[in-house]
Amino acid sequence: MTPSLISKHPNMGTTIFTVMSALATETGAVNLGQGFPDFACDPNLVSAVHGAMQEGLNQYPPMTGVAPLREAMAQKIKRLYGRDYNPNTEITVTAGATQAILTIILAVVHAGDEVIVLEPCYDSYVPNIEMAGGVVVRVPLSPGSFRPDFEKIQAAMTPRTRAIIINSPHNPSGMVWTREEMLKLQELLEPTEILLISDEVYEHMVYAPLEHHSASSFAGLAERAFVVSSFGKTYHVTGWKVGTVAAPASMTTEFRKVHQFNVFTVNTPVQHGLARYMADPEPYAGLSAFYQRKRDLFRDGLSKTKFKLLPGQGTYFQCVDISNLGVPEKNLSESDFCQWLTREVGVAAIPLSAFYGDQFDQKVIRFCFAKQDSTLEQALQRLARL
Repeated sequence: MTPSLISKHPNMGTTIFTVMSALATETGAVNLGQGFPDFACDPNLVSAVHGAMQEGLNQYPPMTGVAPLREAMAQKIKRLYGRDYNPNTEITVTAGATQAILTIILAVVHAGDEVIVLEPCYDSYVPNIEMAGGVVVRVPLSPGSFRPDFEKIQAAMTPRTRAIIINSPHNPSGMVWTREEMLKLQELLEPTEILLISDEVYEHMVYAPLEHHSASSFAGLAERAFVVSSFGKTYHVTGWKVGTVAAPASMTTEFRKVHQFNVFTVNTPVQHGLARYMADPEPYAGLSAFYQRKRDLFRDGLSKTKFKLLPGQGTYFQCVDISNLGVPEKNLSESDFCQWLTREVGVAAIPLSAFYGDQFDQKVIRFCFAKQDSTLEQALQRLARL
């Protein structure tokens, strides 16, 4: 007889991405829900990993990550953002950004500590905080624009606040923080002991004339920040699950205490392959232009429907307002609309309400355009009936 369990996380369900991807598969819909490319990565990257395997680089690497990859990341951050990180003591290779964020929170959040999250937010943040015994403090981004409201952020800060999580470019909205907003955050945090967790996995997907402003670029933020990056997002290899965390040495020490016991290390040949591939900056330097063309293609097609386009400043997501649609579609909740869209129109999307704790419904859904042009065109043909 299987023993009965009292759930530690009774309110934790299956992610919306799993649900919608399964429905897309079941119905044969074009899956523009979950954020992953349906096209191949650069064959040169695969060759670099294959070469490392053939050279016998297949045993455990150092817990912190192989030295060439940590050094390549330190050089890249210095070149792009002007911050010197010591690759030995301040950069750690992780099993993707999701593991990185959980590890940060487990390392620094004590039972009862408060962590500010800006909603809508990526769906792992809140469960991570709860698993660490922390208290989630939700602060809404401004509806419609999704810009940070600093009065609300400041009002949420208390002596119990341990950290704040920010995400720019922002998933799910595509909003990009400005330099002025980063400076304002720096000003707010300066007199406090609050840590910053800066989720920057879409750093190379910011569309002209905007640019990415990393927490690494601001001395007052960098000195208190864990900066999270993702090779999977940057190089079209989301299934490889490799990322990095850059942070001051004292913070990295605490991070690595947890990292060594929840994942220990990341597969060796992929690390060596990535390090070799990074010798050429063009793949990440040209990524914004690559995705901006896809964004423009997709937005042009959507402009011919009754969807209201929200700004698409960064990431590979496009949000639309569904309130201009006809009856009964516009009267459905975001979640029900996405179910209807998948089943009846044949295109899967994600409701923005899934990124809010209270399921706040503002009649906005999210599409992913990290797809082949043929996939986007097929989806647009189906959406044209709207």
